[in-house]
Amino acid sequence: MNDPIPIDVETWPRRQHFEHYRTAVPCTYSITVELDVTTFVAAVRSAMRRTYIAQIWAIASVVNRYEEFRMTLTDSGAPATWSLVHPSFTVFNRERETFASVWAPYNPDFAAFHEAAAHVIAEHAESTRLFPQGPSPRNSFDVSSLPWTAFTGFTLNIGGSWDHLAPIFTLGQYVERDGQVLLPLAVQMHHAAADGFHTARLINELRDLFSDASWVSS
Repeated sequence: MNDPIPIDVETWPRRQHFEHYRTAVPCTYSITVELDVTTFVAAVRSAMRRTYIAQIWAIASVVNRYEEFRMTLTDSGAPATWSLVHPSFTVFNRERETFASVWAPYNPDFAAFHEAAAHVIAEHAESTRLFPQGPSPRNSFDVSSLPWTAFTGFTLNIGGSWDHLAPIFTLGQYVERDGQVLLPLAVQMHHAAADGFHTARLINELRDLFSDASWVSS
């Protein structure tokens, strides 16, 4: 893993915003949306791929496009970015009704990522430990799934989280409405790392990936 790349704050357009929401008014925000995944669901079924893995890959692909979603802090507390981040995600143990938190290296090749992530899930599906692979890499972000219920709002209340700049994603149960299949998605973000504009752009580009799901059969 490479070290994070420090941001040149002297030329950084968001310097004042970062400092304000990091020190003066530390805050996070969350947004919940419904994404039209009708085409995506059909593509996944046709290609006999795993839905959860495909969702994770799509999110990781958009996250890796933008530095605001790859942000971290140096040891001195200065803003920096990772060149690449990897998804950490939950795997449910049905018998114990607990979950394990695992991760797989992001690969822009969906087929390669699907194979690696499927192996990780199979290996740890019955794990009795929360982190069976050990600690997640520092350059990772979190995805979790609530496939048992849909929701129109979801917020994580994290104590002492002011140093956590990575986004957190929560997926819900599909909803069918007016001939569409909709996916509830909640995004939690530190305001020091990204503003509403940046999160909206991420959501819109994720919509585009789900609308043109030809990558699923790659």
